[in-house]
Amino acid sequence: MTIRSLLSIMAISTGTVLITNAALADQHLSATKRTQDEQTRVDAVTLPTTNFTQAEPFENNPAGASTTPRTPSAKTFKSPSANMEFERKMDFVLGEALFEKLWVSAPSSTKASDGVGPLYNARSCARCHPNAGRGHPPEDANDTVTSMFLRLSIPDHNPKSQIEGYLATLPEPTYGSQFQDISVGGMPPEGTFSIRYTEREISLAGGETVSLRSPTYEVRNLGYGPMHTDVMLSPRVAPQMIGLGLLEAIPTNDIIANVDPEDANGDGISGRAQIIISPEYNSPMLGRFGLKAGAATIYEQTAGAFHGDIGISTPLFPEGYGACTKAQADCRAAPDGNSAVNDDFELSADGLDTVVFYSRNLAVPARRSIGDPVVLRGKQVFYQSGCIDCHRPKFVTRRLPNRPEQSFQLIWPYSDLLLHDMGEGLADHRPEGRATGTEWRTAPLWGIGLTKQVSGHSYFLHDGRARNLLEAVLWHGGEAEIAKNKVVKLPKPDRDALIEFLESL
Repeated sequence: MTIRSLLSIMAISTGTVLITNAALADQHLSATKRTQDEQTRVDAVTLPTTNFTQAEPFENNPAGASTTPRTPSAKTFKSPSANMEFERKMDFVLGEALFEKLWVSAPSSTKASDGVGPLYNARSCARCHPNAGRGHPPEDANDTVTSMFLRLSIPDHNPKSQIEGYLATLPEPTYGSQFQDISVGGMPPEGTFSIRYTEREISLAGGETVSLRSPTYEVRNLGYGPMHTDVMLSPRVAPQMIGLGLLEAIPTNDIIANVDPEDANGDGISGRAQIIISPEYNSPMLGRFGLKAGAATIYEQTAGAFHGDIGISTPLFPEGYGACTKAQADCRAAPDGNSAVNDDFELSADGLDTVVFYSRNLAVPARRSIGDPVVLRGKQVFYQSGCIDCHRPKFVTRRLPNRPEQSFQLIWPYSDLLLHDMGEGLADHRPEGRATGTEWRTAPLWGIGLTKQVSGHSYFLHDGRARNLLEAVLWHGGEAEIAKNKVVKLPKPDRDALIEFLESL
């Protein structure tokens, strides 16, 4: 199905999507329908609290029964869902092994690890998601210890490609949709990119000042000729991976219920649904995963990462040459690892399913200090400043007979999974599907206070420019400008309490 086929399924007007077909239902979930009594209970329990004198019931377990105890280890994000049956844990362990596998270039005598590249960004999933946490952005132009990559595209000016509500783009003609800075032996990489920061100060109430660093990115040493003059670059740091299966299990209707593209309630927040053509189901679906919600399911997100980041073929993306474009003929002609051992792929269907199962069940650790008076005050500031208008606290997942770990759980992701205009300061100016160049999916906040422990740094936002949580808040603009300004004007003790609350998540 092409993007144009959406016109027969959806009514699209400027900034508005009207869901008119069951194709946007939860095709990826084998779900049991809620009873009316269950729906009434769900509606009641997911209302945001107005009582900040004590912690809420079940707040200590942000992932419901799948929540794991927090440990002091850097590997605290790598635990399986706490409610997983023993018999299923072997699949989790096998998935972890494949997630951490170092792939080698073809031809190799080790068929189970054969086929990286020929162009790629990393040799393993864990290289971009160390300890299942956030990737590491570069400190400066000379920092090579990084798991950042660049997405690429150019505008599509063909009138036949334009569909109201979508911003038509094309892959960069030579370098494709993602910039690969590593290659197998005998083949040039696509190039390198550098980052340069400039600092600017922000004054806060009470005399406090904070310096924000603005990044500038540049591609260099291009291995396949110049890029298109209209190329759009979008830097991305790999996000943490906990709780993905629970986000996937939220009913689509519960997410769509928060869509308000015309700001009908006048609160300044205009959340929009990302609707993508699912390569897994060949049908329109709600985008949930990725920084602009460009993937509908964990299966798609995982297969896409194997394809674009590592150059590994799977049933969803079977090309053994990975992301090499038609303009990179030598790259496409290079040996690949597709073999009968893996069902004519480099990663078989069973292998991909196992990695998906692992990714789906990376557990969320328990909250910390939820009853501490400072944390409770920070929670009140967070709620009353309007942060929950996008960072929605709670959902209840679907009943899933085949996925007991994610079935009917009260979860606290602090995200609405919708697209929001974050202002010019955070803009990448690269549209993706329905997302404009200033829009991003609301990032889930669970586990955010453990970033330093897990990832060894405290850099946030899509490109890691924020060096701490306060800087991350101060970069918010667009729909979040009013909430950000409230934080700027807070007395310092309240601002500190807000950060304590975020650190407790």
